[in-house]
Amino acid sequence: MKVLQINSVCSGSTGRIAAGISRVLKDAGNECLILYGRGAPATGVDCERIEGKAAFYLHTLYARMTDRQGFASTYQTKRMIRRIEAYRPDVIHIHNLHGYYLDWRILFKYLRSSGIPVIWTLHDCQAFTGHCAFFDAAGCGKWRSGCGACPQKTAYPASWLFDQSARNYTEKLTLTQGVKNLTFVTPSHWLEKLTKQSFLRSHPAKTIYNGIDLAVFRPTENDIRARYHIGEKPIYLGVANVWEPRKGLQTFYDLAERAGESAQIVLIGLSKKQLKNLPKGFIGLSRTESVQELAAWYTAADVFVNPTIEDNFPTTQLEALACGTPVVCYNTGGCAESLDDSCGIVVPKNDFSALADAVSRAKELKSEHCRRRAEQFGQQERFEEYLSLYHQVCAEESL
Repeated sequence: MKVLQINSVCSGSTGRIAAGISRVLKDAGNECLILYGRGAPATGVDCERIEGKAAFYLHTLYARMTDRQGFASTYQTKRMIRRIEAYRPDVIHIHNLHGYYLDWRILFKYLRSSGIPVIWTLHDCQAFTGHCAFFDAAGCGKWRSGCGACPQKTAYPASWLFDQSARNYTEKLTLTQGVKNLTFVTPSHWLEKLTKQSFLRSHPAKTIYNGIDLAVFRPTENDIRARYHIGEKPIYLGVANVWEPRKGLQTFYDLAERAGESAQIVLIGLSKKQLKNLPKGFIGLSRTESVQELAAWYTAADVFVNPTIEDNFPTTQLEALACGTPVVCYNTGGCAESLDDSCGIVVPKNDFSALADAVSRAKELKSEHCRRRAEQFGQQERFEEYLSLYHQVCAEESL
């Protein structure tokens, strides 16, 4: 079997998922190629970047001016289609189409005509909205019937001038309805439910949880406390690919004010500007692709705090659990689905007092219980679910 995956990146959380699926396919005697939009390639897998820096910046500028993210990069998308035709895959597996790197119209015209079975993993809600990736914080339900007058026009993917959310919504609806053999996968039951309420409901959808490498993310010996002169203070850790407002950076500032010098807050994934403006007493690190370094920090931490107010099924929580560290999060999106009472505490969204109290209590949870919970999300088993799904859709296509 030959599988071709498409994603905005080949690194970060979604990139690691695509790369992991590729490795499982190859181990089972199959072939896999990842076509991606920007950033660094993954190691040990076949992957090709389809867009250069100049094209990415042009697409980004176009989207800023017109609110038409996902409807540019025409030449790059046509080149991608030629690569797909040359590869001749049995299955096309899509991940994030947003990210300023392709044109929906060209891609879906090809998908409709090719007849190749398509799996589409939704890592957020952007596939069925006219603009945003998440709408919880805005309290917006327009995606159910038709977008317009978007309350999040300046949120990712930001538009400086026009609001084209109504047009984007209508075009996405039309384009996706024309693909015959299209199956949606969501990493949480929360997003599966939303997908079945959206204009994508005519296509089948199922949940396959994200998986992690349990051999890498595990309790790891480290010298972090000594190296950073932390001493015996409890470490409250936060990790994000991008610390945008919805991820809860301000919550850590509030948590530090409440805890004073009795705890050490560590944040990983900060931008240069955020590092420069970090309050005194924090330990801040930029984003790292070293999973070994992440595992060391997860292990050193007493509690992993995830105060996001919008998310799907964050793999950071799984990584922390696998390293034996309990998790505290808001009850938002699919965050609660990775936890039970033995390994984490879920509190009502935006209830900071409850969150702060939970952080104090969570460090008493046992490391072995956290690891045991994480073992339910091993990537081998999760990615093998994709392998079974590939065989299923190929068999249905041959009938």
